[in-house]
Formats: sequence, C-alpha cells, structure tokens
Amino acid sequence: MTQGNKATRIALLTALAGSAFSTSAFAGGDLTANATFTTNYVWRGLTQTLNDPAVQGGIDYTDESGLYVGTWLSNVKYANATTTADGAVTSDNFNGAGDRFSYENDLYFGYTMDTGPISWDAGYLYYNYDSAADFDFGEVYLKAAAAGFSLAGYMLTNTEADEGPNQDFSAGSTYYLSADYGIDVYRGIVLGAHVGYHAGDFSEAFNVVDGNYLEYNVSVSKAGFSLMASDTDADGIAAGPGYQNDDVRYVLSYTIDVDLLD
Repeated sequence: MTQGNKATRIALLTALAGSAFSTSAFAGGDLTANATFTTNYVWRGLTQTLNDPAVQGGIDYTDESGLYVGTWLSNVKYANATTTADGAVTSDNFNGAGDRFSYENDLYFGYTMDTGPISWDAGYLYYNYDSAADFDFGEVYLKAAAAGFSLAGYMLTNTEADEGPNQDFSAGSTYYLSADYGIDVYRGIVLGAHVGYHAGDFSEAFNVVDGNYLEYNVSVSKAGFSLMASDTDADGIAAGPGYQNDDVRYVLSYTIDVDLLD
C-alpha cells in the first residue's frame, strides 16, 4: 500500500525552506552549515554504506522564535545479496537494495523551546532517496534534554514503499526510541553513551532485520572529532555478510560547522 504523495511533500518542504532562506527571514535568525567525513555511516546502529566511508553535509536555518528548517545529504550503499540458511551469499532469491540507493537527502522542520531546565524539540523528518528506490519515508519526532541527558521518540507517518504480505506500514506502526547521556570530562573532551530501540514492520523491511532490535554505543569527542564504538543485537540479513551489524564497529568522524551569517 503506497502512502502519501512524494512530490507534494517535497514541494511543501521546498516551499518552507525557500521561505526560511529568503533574505528578510535571516533577520534575527541563525543560518549554519555543516560538513562531515566519517569512516562509516551508522544510522540507528546499522551501517548505511556497507561499512565504507561517507561524506555528508547540511544547512539549517533557525529563527529566534524556535522554528527551524533544514536539509542534510549523505552517500549510502546497500547490498545486492542475502545470506541463505547454509551461510552462502547469493542474489538468486533476493533482490537487495543495491544500486537503487546512492544517496540520502533528509528534509526537516520543527520547533524548539525551553520549559525551565528542559529543552524540547518537535518536528517532521522526511528521508528522500533515489527515485528508483521507492522507499522514501517520513517520521514525526519529539525530543527532551536536560542536564546532559536526552530522550527521543520517532514515529513513522508515511512511506512510498509497498507493504508485503502481513506487513503494516501505516502511521504509528513503526517507532524508534533512544536515550543519550553526554558529559564534559576534561577541557572539552566529551564522553557519550547511547541506547536505541527500533520496532515495527517498516523497520524490518527497510533495515532487513528479523524483528525488533536494540542498538547501543559509546563515544569520545572533542573539537569536531569523534570516535564511536557501536553494536546491536540485530538478526537477519542486516547481521550477514556486507552489513555485519551484529559485530562491534569503530567509527571515526570529523565535522566542521560554519556560521553563514557571521
């Protein structure tokens, strides 16, 4: 069951971005850009590049009111083959993602506010891939942060992907929950810990996992550099050759942030 209209959603987000990026809209707001090089693009504990490096970048506009809009881009790569019961790798019985995916372009908008010591962030995020992929999807999210701790929840709202037998891709059927903690231990060196849980039929189909899965990582970062150790309890194709998401992986990345209005 195909849900929503991709062209309409992109047009709406583009219009919002165009409005926010107009010259008059910059008054009293922040326009920033970022660029990242990472040895592996890991999303919710799972590699999105078959454990190869990725180059990423984005641009964001935040108004004084707390409203924001932005976009982000990365290369991606997924396997063509699967693992059979005897451990062999074959493409005969599985048409994997393969070359139908080459990039991910995220479009999002939302609102941030503070209530006492708690910071809130609510919005909508649209994941846009190559047109041949037919797997674009959108989520609404809510985040809360205080004293180094943060909690987040994401819920599927729409997708252009077709449901398979006994699958449910309807709004609210798939969700992701996470908890994070970060602390500055010495002269800007930040230690971080993260745990996340992804559940639902769409997660199984998109991530080629068997059932729900838990993912977790620890990291150390300073001045744009970050080193992360990540692992999951994922089963299925995602744990097989190429992906190896059931193994501990180490990811080194460097991010540059630029204030475009400075």
